[in-house]
Amino acid sequence: MNHSPNDLIMLFNGLFREAFRTILVKGDNEPEYLPAGGTDDVAQVVFAHGYYASALHEISHWCIAGEHRRTLHDYGYWYCPDGRTSAQQKAFEQVEVKPQAIEWLFSAAAGSRFHISVDNLSGGGASDEHGFRCRVLAQAEDYLASGLPERAQAFFDTLKSFYGTGASFSKAWREDARRVVPLYFAKEHFEAN
Repeated sequence: MNHSPNDLIMLFNGLFREAFRTILVKGDNEPEYLPAGGTDDVAQVVFAHGYYASALHEISHWCIAGEHRRTLHDYGYWYCPDGRTSAQQKAFEQVEVKPQAIEWLFSAAAGSRFHISVDNLSGGGASDEHGFRCRVLAQAEDYLASGLPERAQAFFDTLKSFYGTGASFSKAWREDARRVVPLYFAKEHFEAN
């Protein structure tokens, strides 16, 4: 299946440009969110280097940012770059559970491969990678059971329709969950037997 970031731009802008005065933009550098500068401007969700996965991740952050946060550069969030201390990494992992759960569901809906990101390659790595993977999985499962936030649900449904994954989503999701969090499912299997 072809996964062009241009398709995501078309889908996102078609859904949200008018209703939320927000567009998805292919960036040359690091991702960022730029709020609208005035009443006639649009906000921009800028994803990194034209990468498909970066677009899905940045869209997931936008989908959970509240109305006030969408008026702030990068939603007003603290961000400490790669090379974080253990305490900084733990804080990073706590705030990344929901966006990565949504990104994962978007990826599955698009039929693309998802990768958990602890985003700390030059630091000490994850503070608890298995725990983080399990928390992201649990959040994604909760979203599937209870529904995603409104904008995320609209984009999720649009991706399934555009990529034709609606009928096969449940099966593909279970297979991908086993791939991304294999120890979780090994434990589940062990406890069942």
